[in-house]
Amino acid sequence: MIYELWAEVETLKSQTNVSEKKVAILASGSGSNAENIIQYFRDNNINASFIIIANNKEAKVFDRAERLGVPSYYFGRKAFNETGEVKQKLIEFGADLIVLAGFLWLIPSDLVEAYPNKIVNIHPALLPKYGGKGMYGINVHRAVVEAKEKESGITIHYCNQAYDEGAHILQASCLLDQTESPEEVAKKVLRLEHKYYPQVVEDILFNS
Repeated sequence: MIYELWAEVETLKSQTNVSEKKVAILASGSGSNAENIIQYFRDNNINASFIIIANNKEAKVFDRAERLGVPSYYFGRKAFNETGEVKQKLIEFGADLIVLAGFLWLIPSDLVEAYPNKIVNIHPALLPKYGGKGMYGINVHRAVVEAKEKESGITIHYCNQAYDEGAHILQASCLLDQTESPEEVAKKVLRLEHKYYPQVVEDILFNS
């Protein structure tokens, strides 16, 4: 049985009287979660601004950022792990929260220490199962199908210095049919991601 670690929040109808929150989204791929979060905030008139920072020059998230009118930046491993350029960009932006949306690199310890309980990630499985290095994207769903799991889901958690080991914020599950392919499981799980991730981001920003 899956257990809920976070109760579904009521959508705040307006944040016009609340100071603007600043959210930095780190991504590596298509950016569907990034776009979904930003659109959720806009649709609900929530007072927040965003930047997108990606570590893949070819990532489709840059196309989404341009379409949404959100500033976006590329960085390589040196800027992330050695020179502190990414950390400096986050400081200059004044990030209240760092949201990992399909971001595949391990967060360096100095960044974790600079933003305690301010870096969140979403994993497409029910941790602690199917987590750790190499467990991302379709790899996760293949493992779930091969194990003949009866359910899968998402885990939203804070980040620490290890892959997928930070404190859980929310888990949500979906039942699986034993005939489903990894791609079909991925679609089910993505629906959970799109439903819950924006709400969790909102709740952390305004209620924690």
